[in-house]
Amino acid sequence: MSTTEFNQTLISNSDYLRPFAMTLTRDSESAKDLVQETLFRALANKEKYLDGTNIKAWLYTIMRNIFINNYRRTAKQNTIFDHTPNDFLLNYNQYTTANAAETTLAVKNIYQAVHALPEIFKVPFQLYFEGYKYHEIAQVLNEPLGTIKSRIHFARKLLKQQLERF
Repeated sequence: MSTTEFNQTLISNSDYLRPFAMTLTRDSESAKDLVQETLFRALANKEKYLDGTNIKAWLYTIMRNIFINNYRRTAKQNTIFDHTPNDFLLNYNQYTTANAAETTLAVKNIYQAVHALPEIFKVPFQLYFEGYKYHEIAQVLNEPLGTIKSRIHFARKLLKQQLERF
C-alpha cells in the first residue's frame, strides 16, 4: 500500500475513531486530542500495518493503548506528595530511647492472659500463634476444622476483653 493510499484510508476511518474516543474519555476536548494522537501514531508506525488487516481494529487498538498509558501516567502523577517543609525535625537533637520495662510488662500481661484462658481455647490458640495452620491444628487435636476456627476466634475475643484493661 502506498503512502497516499494509507493516508486516504486513515482519513476515511478517522470519523469512526471519534465516538470510541468519547466513550473512553467522556470529554470532547480529550477525545479530540486522543484521536489526533492516534492518527499521529498510526502515521508514525505505518510500516507496522500489514496490508489487508482490518484498519479500524488496528486504529482502535492504538487508541485504546494510548488511552491506557495516559490514564496510568495521570494516576501516577496524581499521587499525593507532602511537600511541606519539615525542617524543624531535621535538627531536633533529642534522642528517644525505648522503654524496655513497659514493653516487658505488656508482654508479661499478654502471656498471663493467654495462660489464664480455658484449656479448650488455650491449646488451639497457642498452636495457631506458633504458626500452625487451621487444618494442621485440627489434625493434631483430632477436631473438626470449624471447631478449631471458632475456638481460636473465642480465644482472641477473650484475650481482647482481658487486655482492654491494660
